[in-house]
Amino acid sequence: MQPLVSVICLCYNHARFVTEAILSVRQQSYAAVELIVVDDASTDNSVDKIRQAIAGLPAVKLITFRENAGMCKAFNAGLALAKGDYIIDLAADDVLLPDRILAGVQAFQRGGVNMGMNFTDAENIDEDGHHIAFHSDRFPHSSIPQGDVYLPLINRYFISSPTMMFSRILIDRLGGYDEDLDYEDFDLWIRGSREFEFRYTPTVLVKRRIVKNSMARRQFTRLDRQRHSTYDVCCKIMKLNRNRAEQQALTQRIYYEIIQCFKVLDWHLAYRYALLWQKNRAVRYER
Repeated sequence: MQPLVSVICLCYNHARFVTEAILSVRQQSYAAVELIVVDDASTDNSVDKIRQAIAGLPAVKLITFRENAGMCKAFNAGLALAKGDYIIDLAADDVLLPDRILAGVQAFQRGGVNMGMNFTDAENIDEDGHHIAFHSDRFPHSSIPQGDVYLPLINRYFISSPTMMFSRILIDRLGGYDEDLDYEDFDLWIRGSREFEFRYTPTVLVKRRIVKNSMARRQFTRLDRQRHSTYDVCCKIMKLNRNRAEQQALTQRIYYEIIQCFKVLDWHLAYRYALLWQKNRAVRYER
């Protein structure tokens, strides 16, 4: 039997795009797919669009929130219903290409019992679906680490978040997404890679839509809470680190984040990072 893959599609005011996202799941070349759609209290007509897209598909589960809960809580609500061996977190403005799930299952079958995540190349598109660039234009295939990627993930960004497909074992081990955070991927990468191997598929299998007012675009503004979530993840890194090389990587990450705080005049968060820098340097490792 084919392993079941659960796609949890998260929607918040994505009425323009959600139909295409749902259709991309239905058009997968892999058959054993479960779709769960979660609407996080959209204020546009997203729910109407979702109901139209899943009409006649009784197997599709729909969760609607009355009040906005945030992506981490919304995802966990979908995860509670998911039965799959593997999980895809699909934002309702992104698109899976037809072989995304098949390629992911094949990667897991080759990867062994300690593999926790598969990620791929992606095509960045604009709001109208036009090509902007490939993820690999900035991050060439040969530069992407695999296997134990914990230390490289502290140092730099190289995973296109919408391409993630992870095992149920990994997400259950982590207890789902951390609902105290405003975004999920950095925390998932760090905690997941501490215990599991990550494998890269150098093929474009997802279209990532670049939306004008998306969370990613707001990340480097003064009042955005995502930077505070990054600080919280850095605190977790300090506790997870096992050696001096990882300690040094966190030192460099903290320095980078302090510079970002200076750019947006967030002196309070910069001060918190400075204290974390001192605590991190005070840790002593055997090697």
